[in-house]
Amino acid sequence: MRVIAIDGPAGAGKSTVARQVSTATGLRYLDTGAMYRCVALAVQQSSTDAHDAEAVGKIAREVSVVIGRDVSMLNGIDVSTEIRSSEINGIVSIIAAHTPVRDAMREQQRSWIRDQQGGVVEGRDIGTVVFPEAILKVFLTASPEVRAERRVGQSGGDIQAVASSIAERDHLDSTRLDSPLKPSNDSVVVDSSNKTIEEVVAEIVAHFESVDHG
Repeated sequence: MRVIAIDGPAGAGKSTVARQVSTATGLRYLDTGAMYRCVALAVQQSSTDAHDAEAVGKIAREVSVVIGRDVSMLNGIDVSTEIRSSEINGIVSIIAAHTPVRDAMREQQRSWIRDQQGGVVEGRDIGTVVFPEAILKVFLTASPEVRAERRVGQSGGDIQAVASSIAERDHLDSTRLDSPLKPSNDSVVVDSSNKTIEEVVAEIVAHFESVDHG
């Protein structure tokens, strides 16, 4: 599939890198994390228990989630700002760990790729589960310290609190039973700790051009 799958932990720079890779390659961009955040917001708005897999899965199947390059729509309303709140940060990993939710989101992600005939898709299980036949799989990472510093630079907050939140998110993502966060066997691992965004993008685009024209 003409898909560039970019997976990795929180704060690794997936969204920024994926957007620029999309521009450089001419492929459309899909932020799957925003999809799960929209579901998390719908759960919060309905006062549903985030730990109730069946109830949360029902919401995931029923809500309308449309993710554009610069906008996230939930039931026809722009929620791009709301889904980035600290409250949503606190529950999105719980929501995303539920198999019924992941099933619903994967179906939408695969449908999106069929419609677009390819794309740059970033998340946590894109290369391992959603698109295992992607033409290029990238596992983008960075040291915990660098990831915490980036998050503080983007959204502010106490560095220790942010680092603790990231560590908790890493644990939840890597230990969940359904598609835990890990690099696929054939992924290209890119550590962005000591690289600029431009260097990371150039590295990924070079890999893509190699396999796309090879």
